[in-house]
This record gives sequence, C-alpha cells and structure tokens, in this order.
Amino acid sequence: MPALEPIRGLRVVANAAALDAARWSGADVAVLRFAPDEALALGATGVDIDDDADAIVVAEAGFSAGTVTLDVVLPHLEWSLPAERPALAQGSIAGVPVKLWIPTDDGTGFLVVAAAYADELLDRLR
Repeated sequence: MPALEPIRGLRVVANAAALDAARWSGADVAVLRFAPDEALALGATGVDIDDDADAIVVAEAGFSAGTVTLDVVLPHLEWSLPAERPALAQGSIAGVPVKLWIPTDDGTGFLVVAAAYADELLDRLR
C-alpha cells in the first residue's frame, strides 16, 4: 500500500516551447507535464523561463504523492497504462482523479493526487 506524503513544487503555465527550454533549480527536480502548456515541477525551488513574458509560476503545495507498485493500481484502473516509458498517465484510479508517473519498466510508479483526495484514494486502494 502506498504512503502518500504532501509534496511541494512549482506549477508553471507557459507556451510549450518555453516549458521545453525551462531551467529548473532545486534538489531532485521531477517535471510532470500535465499538458503542453502546463507543468508541475516537484522539488523545484525556482525556474528560468525565456520566450514567454506571460508565463505563470506559482508555488504548489496542494498535492500528495508516493511510490506505488503498479500491481496495486491495476485492478482499479478504467484505462490502459501507456506502453512507453517514461510516461505520465492521467485519469481515475478507484474513482479518484490522479496522475501516475511511470519512469521505468520496474513495475513501480509515482502517484500524484490532490491532497484533498489522498485519504479517499488510500481507502479505496485497500
């Protein structure tokens, strides 16, 4: 069963090219692209974005996350996992909206869920 802990990072909305070229600072930064123009950078403490004067950068503390074995979530999926790795999948797991980062083929992933839904997700995965 995963343990979900509060996470912090930066949420950035900018044009896709500017996000592609962004320079992140922080320890062990993991950038999750929710959309071509939106990213959540876990562990980021700063970002330099060129070529988008209208970029929005805000501190984000509204998510909880944790490592999970894919065997735990597979029975609760209503969609197929992407075959390629790394992959960011978004959808419902056990009826709760989540993001699932799958960096390798080692059978684990990293669940990211709105903090308000973390306890509900854990209850449903039991």
